[in-house]
Amino acid sequence: MMSPGILTTAATSSGQPRAWGVVTSSPSQEETTTTLITTTTITTVHTPVQCNASLSGVEGIVESPDTHSSSSPLYGPLECTYTISVYRGYGVEIQVKKVNLSKEESLTILGLGGVGPELLANETLMSEGQVIRSSTNQVQVHYRSLQATNHGIFSLHYQAFLLSCPFPRSPEGGGVTVTDLHPGGQAHFHCDPGFQVRGHEVATCLNSTRPHWSSPEPQCVAVSCGGWIRNATVGRILSPPPPSASNHSSSSNLSCHWLLEAREGHRLHLHFERMALDEDDDRLIVRSGNNSLAPLQFDSDLDDVPERGIVSEGSALYLELTADSSTIPLLLALRYEAFDAEHCYEPYLAHGNFSSSDISFALGTTVSFSCSPGFVMEQGSGVIECVDPSDPHWNESEPVCRALCGGELSDPSGTVLSPDWPQSYSKGQDCVWQIHVNEDKRIELDIRILNIRHNDVLTIFDGHDFTSHVIGQYLGSRERFRVVSGGSEVTIQFQSDPDDSTFILSQGFLINYREVERNDTCPPLPPIEFGWRSSSHPSMVRGSVMTYQCQPGYDIIGSDIITCQWDLSWSNSPPTCQKVQQCSDPGEVVNGARSVHPEPGFAVGTVVRFSCNQGYQLEGPSQVSCHGRDTGTPKWSDRSPKCVFSRTTDPSHQMDGENIALAIFLPIILFFSATRWKPLFWKSLSHTHSYSPITVESDFNNPLYEAGDTREYEVSI
Repeated sequence: MMSPGILTTAATSSGQPRAWGVVTSSPSQEETTTTLITTTTITTVHTPVQCNASLSGVEGIVESPDTHSSSSPLYGPLECTYTISVYRGYGVEIQVKKVNLSKEESLTILGLGGVGPELLANETLMSEGQVIRSSTNQVQVHYRSLQATNHGIFSLHYQAFLLSCPFPRSPEGGGVTVTDLHPGGQAHFHCDPGFQVRGHEVATCLNSTRPHWSSPEPQCVAVSCGGWIRNATVGRILSPPPPSASNHSSSSNLSCHWLLEAREGHRLHLHFERMALDEDDDRLIVRSGNNSLAPLQFDSDLDDVPERGIVSEGSALYLELTADSSTIPLLLALRYEAFDAEHCYEPYLAHGNFSSSDISFALGTTVSFSCSPGFVMEQGSGVIECVDPSDPHWNESEPVCRALCGGELSDPSGTVLSPDWPQSYSKGQDCVWQIHVNEDKRIELDIRILNIRHNDVLTIFDGHDFTSHVIGQYLGSRERFRVVSGGSEVTIQFQSDPDDSTFILSQGFLINYREVERNDTCPPLPPIEFGWRSSSHPSMVRGSVMTYQCQPGYDIIGSDIITCQWDLSWSNSPPTCQKVQQCSDPGEVVNGARSVHPEPGFAVGTVVRFSCNQGYQLEGPSQVSCHGRDTGTPKWSDRSPKCVFSRTTDPSHQMDGENIALAIFLPIILFFSATRWKPLFWKSLSHTHSYSPITVESDFNNPLYEAGDTREYEVSI
């Protein structure tokens, strides 16, 4: 690169080159030589210095070029482009570490890979510490400076982050649940009762430059008897609701007509998910066309339900449903999918999943099916392929996933479902499931849902047959619970009453099982705070009993005795020790009354006041209060008082009853003094000594007042 300068070849004043000829005089004349000087001025226009880079790491730094580098100093305008690319499904997060630019400099951050470049930030909206995120996996940083010197500086730190699909909109009249917004996650759409999904019920977040859902949000449309569906793509036709109770017509006849029309050049596939019609009174007809005179493709009175479904000849299907059954419920669920002439229709598997080599289901696409836990694949094939260029179709029909009545299960974990789950089971069922795991393991059963009729029974045996010990037998409904087997085998039997005339639809049951470590003891129990426990056996084997006690001042909450049961579970949850927060009842006062504040109970802080009836006086405190203690039970501040008889007469005028009795008794003693009792009597009187104090222990146990009530009695003769 050259700077503006002057290349001098000859001096001129105009800057334009001039040519001078050489004149030679004759010999007689003096020779004169003139030198030709040419001056050329060259002005160089500077192009910006290019400083581009492509970055593909998951983390890095983008910095302004070092214009003061001693090895290659940069002089002149600058134009730098940095392209950052990360893995698909990831975005680029940029944090501005430093930015100091002049008015003649620009710094722009663009998101690439979408419909067009997306402006994320520029120098006018950029500040240190700012975080900028792209919605795609490509970002371009463009820096331009028109200055020849004194370029500004910037420093950007970038790192990749996982992109996600936007949260799908909830359809009106329904809702949506999302497993994950990142690629691979699914959105499940559902409709409120009385509505049905029109569109895809499940959408998958696809990994791409900008992750997106595999299909648009569906609509929830009212379930009706018939209708015209234009531009049909994916949807369902469901059983119409029963006739309204307000309908005064005595007839329960239904006559419904549906017209399905796909876009021009598309055909329709009709899949029979569920159909239960009365053989005599109900009828379904499907025609390939747009009216009741179109060619017949299916008649429920004449044809069996087609495993592969029905494919229209053109872009329309016409359905007619007539029903005149008042005793048998009408069950109908048909799924339709539209497809063009170069693709197969979208397959469907109720209670299962499938993976496809091409989500557009073009020619050559293979689809693999799998059933959800607890379901078994029946009919059809586990893998199908889209074949035949002249008329693309699947080489096999889709399989069916069904919850069976019984079976043998040997996987380390699995699911047991009631027959025909999630639909109601039927009466007269007798199903047996046998579960086997590794011999050194046990089986834990997690009964997540149990909602059967009271005439039906679910029995769990701790072994491989009906002679094994019964872990439990269950009727009706019950909250979620768990049981554990004693060995590596469990037998589950379900029986529904075949003769129940009042049979109603019931939800059924859902049981998850898994193998766990073998152990011949119940699970260890946590220590009890503020108490202790004792066991009837050194180890907690079947039948062992654990007894709990609490420290003084604490009450036991729960069962104080629990037993290790046959299925190695405890009969109850361990109890707890709760601090006693009240005193015992101090008792009523005889010949008096008491008042308690506050009422009721004798919690810590309670005050009991005592009073006596007329003619009695209080002996002891007039009130006592309940005090808490750090250790031990709360105690009263004093003993309860007594109400004693009040003597109002002058004691000097009152005859002492004891002295009267003694005066009468002494002459009798003297009269018999000559008898044999004399030595004994006088011997007893001759040993004069003071009586030992007589101690009367209070019935009220109060550690604050441990001394007994000591009274001394004297006898005067």
